[in-house]
Amino acid sequence: MKRPARAGLWVLFGLFFLFPLYAMADFSTRRLVDDGRTWQAWTSLVTDDALYQAIVVSLLLAVFTVVATLVVLVPTMIWVRLRSPWARGAVEFLCLLPLTIPALVIVVGLRNVYLWVAYFFGESPLTLTFVYVVLVLPFAYRALDAALSSIDLQTLTEAARSLGAGWGTTMLRIVVPNIWSGILSAAFISIAVVLGEYTIASLSGFETLQVQIVGIGKTDGPTSVAASLAVLVFGFVLLLVLSLVTRGRRRVQGVTA
Repeated sequence: MKRPARAGLWVLFGLFFLFPLYAMADFSTRRLVDDGRTWQAWTSLVTDDALYQAIVVSLLLAVFTVVATLVVLVPTMIWVRLRSPWARGAVEFLCLLPLTIPALVIVVGLRNVYLWVAYFFGESPLTLTFVYVVLVLPFAYRALDAALSSIDLQTLTEAARSLGAGWGTTMLRIVVPNIWSGILSAAFISIAVVLGEYTIASLSGFETLQVQIVGIGKTDGPTSVAASLAVLVFGFVLLLVLSLVTRGRRRVQGVTA
């Protein structure tokens, strides 16, 4: 493709995605009564106690969900590929199954389970971590599966084991650095899913960021739009960092090869 045509496509792409963001930024800083600009909607993100608490809860949920997902999924996928390849299809089916189940059905199906969760852990919104792990499984699985498929896992582990490395050392110092791009992809996509999730939190009666944004939008439009824009920009920054890190690792691997 010629350079002018490529530049034109980039301009169209930028206008298509950036214009709505500009409109949101314009609305969130505009005075609705008289002319001028104000940052009141943006300062409300930290001065409004309910909204601030919802932001903290959502960020903690994102962190806990990422940690729990990676702790469960990474060793399981590595072990299945090395020791139980016959179970790979079953694991893939279970991980992709949440894509076919509506969020409403997940909430109803887990209601009885959550009675025990509330009994042991209390009625904290952070208990949504268990549901969110199920919700992000398909995306995390695909990212990790692509990373594991790009390396010769059997050879790497056998070489490490033959040199006297234990399974813990092999996992942390040999396998994980080679699939780091997949781990980052799984983590960032999981964060984006958790920060954008509304249905499960709303039906469960917990005040997360998206639930709070919808509630605020009924009385304070600019603050609601400011919070939505902040979430979008945060997700965009995560994807940009992921792209830069992945590209840097590919260059390093290419030079090493």
